Amino acid sequence: MKKIVILTIFEKQIHELLNFSIIKNALAKKIVEIKIIDFRKYSKNKHKKVDDYQYGGGPGMVLTLQPIIDAIKKNKKKNMEVILLSPQGKTYNQKMANNFAKSKKDLMFICGHYEGFDARIINFVDRVISIGDYVLTGGELPACVIVDSVVRLLDSCIAKKSLLNESFNKKLLDYDCYTKPKDFCGYKIPKVLLSGNHKLIEEFRHKNQLKKTKRLRPDLLKK
Repeated sequence: MKKIVILTIFEKQIHELLNFSIIKNALAKKIVEIKIIDFRKYSKNKHKKVDDYQYGGGPGMVLTLQPIIDAIKKNKKKNMEVILLSPQGKTYNQKMANNFAKSKKDLMFICGHYEGFDARIINFVDRVISIGDYVLTGGELPACVIVDSVVRLLDSCIAKKSLLNESFNKKLLDYDCYTKPKDFCGYKIPKVLLSGNHKLIEEFRHKNQLKKTKRLRPDLLKK
């Protein structure tokens, strides 16, 4: 069973985002265990503060190290990778999701807030990851994005056949899918999908993947 720990000061937000659909089922089946920890509880400040003004002046409050590092030390288990979520990290992608899912290592994510972390936190983590070149209010959404992308790839979570042609596998986008009705406002389903000829359908879908990727994400084909 894959174990995931999320350190945050907004537990409720993460609970609400992860308690649904595939992840909820994976938790019930004990495919994954997700522990959400409020690192504010580890603060030694009498008011449980976890932030302070930055040295040198400047806008915004900075998260202090003591509560976070104590939370890491208390909750990090053997063979667990500690990941800092920051827009300054390496950009997350499907390959990383696959590697996390296949790895025997468990995962710990640290969600930031305010102006960010005391820079010395880098000495206490294994890697830094970003979900894109933009800035969010905190690391809670990135944590949920990564957890969602990893959990769905774990064994017995989703049928393996359903994952074969997903976008970014084999560096292609997924093929177009259709359902009833056959004709909607004059837009019809490609005839080959109604033929029952599985070989032709497979060829059509592969060509569709190539054409779609070339049109929408030509950068994937270049890779």
